[in-house]
Amino acid sequence: MKKINQNKLITHTLSNIFLWVFIFSFSLIEYSYADSRFPILRDSKEQVQQGKLLYDQNCASCHKKNLSGTKNWRSVDSDGHTNPPPLNGTAHTWHHSDELLHDIIKHGFNNLIKNYQGKMLGFGDKLNDKEIDSILAYIKTYWPEDIYLHHLGMSKNK
Repeated sequence: MKKINQNKLITHTLSNIFLWVFIFSFSLIEYSYADSRFPILRDSKEQVQQGKLLYDQNCASCHKKNLSGTKNWRSVDSDGHTNPPPLNGTAHTWHHSDELLHDIIKHGFNNLIKNYQGKMLGFGDKLNDKEIDSILAYIKTYWPEDIYLHHLGMSKNK
């Protein structure tokens, strides 16, 4: 009888240990995914295709279909708001880390910068994090190789 109780105790203890190891390993997987999300690469064809579709639906009306932005993007529009810049590597987009670019798309400049005078509102209510990352992967396909590589290094070191 004593041996049976001892075996049950050992089985119960091992089951609990296994359960905690299992739970802990899932938390590590989630942590490593979140930690490894940046830098965003442009080498997944599926991600880039999804990003193009989402860009066309959500971004092209302001930043143009070819990512060229507004012609006079350094000036303000008739409402006094800053114009949408090019996203094709010819402006300042690549000067910002992936994390900041992601936050700009998700939350909008209006929610990130006090007294911002622009129309870049966030898309967090329409796009999830993976969709936003897909848009950024697509945008990066327009960047020259040297800018892309510089940006990768900057985003890795963030």
